[in-house]
Amino acid sequence: MFPTLHIKTSTHKAQALQVQRSLICDKEWHYYVINVEFPVVTLYVDGVTYDPYLVTDDWPIHPSQIDVQLTVGACWQGGEVTKPWFTQYFRGSLSGLTIRPGKIESQKVISCLQACKEGLDINSLESLDKNIKFHFNPAQSILVMEGEDLENMNTAVRKVAYINSRQFPTPGIRRLHLSTTVQCFGEDTCISILDIDVVVMVLQPSEPRITITGVERLNRPASDLRAPGGIALFEDLHIISTVTRADAAAQHTAHRPGVQEEIIHNLDYCDVLVLGEELRPEQESLQLQRSALLGKHLDATNSTSGMSIYGVDSMSNYEQVIRQVRYYNWQPGQLTERRFRLTCSELNGRYTSNEFNLEVSLLHSSEAGEHVNHMVAPPQYMQVVHHPSMVQDLYPSHSSAMPSAATVVIVMCIAALVVAVVFGIYRIHLTHQQEVKLAETAKEADGSWDDSALTITVNPMENLKEPQAAEEEASEEEEDEEEEDDDEEEEDDITSAESDDSEEEVDVQLPRVQRSSKTGRNWDKTTISY
Repeated sequence: MFPTLHIKTSTHKAQALQVQRSLICDKEWHYYVINVEFPVVTLYVDGVTYDPYLVTDDWPIHPSQIDVQLTVGACWQGGEVTKPWFTQYFRGSLSGLTIRPGKIESQKVISCLQACKEGLDINSLESLDKNIKFHFNPAQSILVMEGEDLENMNTAVRKVAYINSRQFPTPGIRRLHLSTTVQCFGEDTCISILDIDVVVMVLQPSEPRITITGVERLNRPASDLRAPGGIALFEDLHIISTVTRADAAAQHTAHRPGVQEEIIHNLDYCDVLVLGEELRPEQESLQLQRSALLGKHLDATNSTSGMSIYGVDSMSNYEQVIRQVRYYNWQPGQLTERRFRLTCSELNGRYTSNEFNLEVSLLHSSEAGEHVNHMVAPPQYMQVVHHPSMVQDLYPSHSSAMPSAATVVIVMCIAALVVAVVFGIYRIHLTHQQEVKLAETAKEADGSWDDSALTITVNPMENLKEPQAAEEEASEEEEDEEEEDDDEEEEDDITSAESDDSEEEVDVQLPRVQRSSKTGRNWDKTTISY
């Protein structure tokens, strides 16, 4: 690595800082900081100052009206070649780059920036004895202390502490190993000190709960999707995170819930997934303006499956970016809906949010005038002939009266339906009663007496007036029957003949009998004796 600083002055100053190859090509990640306090340049490697080899044989760049440019990963070569160009490229990988113009940081801040959030530290570093020398490795997992006075060394060891500045540390056991070496000068034997193992237990932290809220259903005309701005999917999006804090009183009470407390922390990605059929690139897409990412540690990727926004940044910045995600469809056609799902996470998926589902319903031109206030469009067979949009175009002044007129029509239809149902029930009831009466009549007809086989013996001592009256009544009925049916005469004559043979047995007509033989109602007076 060759960090280079060009100096616009006539005096000879260091033009290049050359770092040893062993600090670069060791297959390890390193943290470099260059502080420029003109004309002094300070290089930090892994939080520790480094005195590199200074190169002063290059001539300085002469003063120029061209603005000074900073180049990372290459060197500008312009004096020794015909055509100036960049050369000596940095061949490796960069995980990040931060430039702070107009301000430099102290060594303490730089060491803190590159240090691991979990490691060893020294409490009250200012009170440490000046004769104690100490050194941390870049990860602060190893601490080396040197001293000559035993008491000062004991005091220094007591100040060693384990730190974990993570907001949600990983629970478990941390093992520490303490080894001591004694150097002896001019002594025959040297003592040895046993190693000490220490265990630090990290408890389970209160896990955060990331919650995404907002409008879960949108109804938009299909024409809005073809507009230059498309439609915004998550305009009312809110992302919050809460943890359950157990107070002192709750710690001694079993099964007692803690207090929900809202916290502010960072997210590392949010994904907008397309549910169902993937996006068709030739006619629809999800888009995000690059200007929405300016000033934030965020980036975005897009595909037919959705959009991913990633980078360690605050929840508020994620909200601002996601609210600007827009959906475009240049050929909605018969598309009626699209569904999306939004999820967010932090700590590389260790904590994830709820699945926020959004459904977008598209109202086509024939339906857009009929559905307002986010109402669901009815199917085609429920559409009326005159659309409200047409009525509003023809009669703008009556647009406000449409809801009341529709209500009256609906009420009248319901009333007519109720009357029809009641009338139908009444007709069914009458028909049932008639059927019952006919059934009863049929039963009575079936129960009539068959007078052809019925004989009655008459007491000859009865009054003769009664038979005579019966005879007269029977003769009148006989005359009527002869006029209606002439074909029954022969049968009646035969019956009369048979009836004459029986002297004491006479057929009598019983009630409810409509017809009977005429001989059965004629009395043979010759058989009656007094």
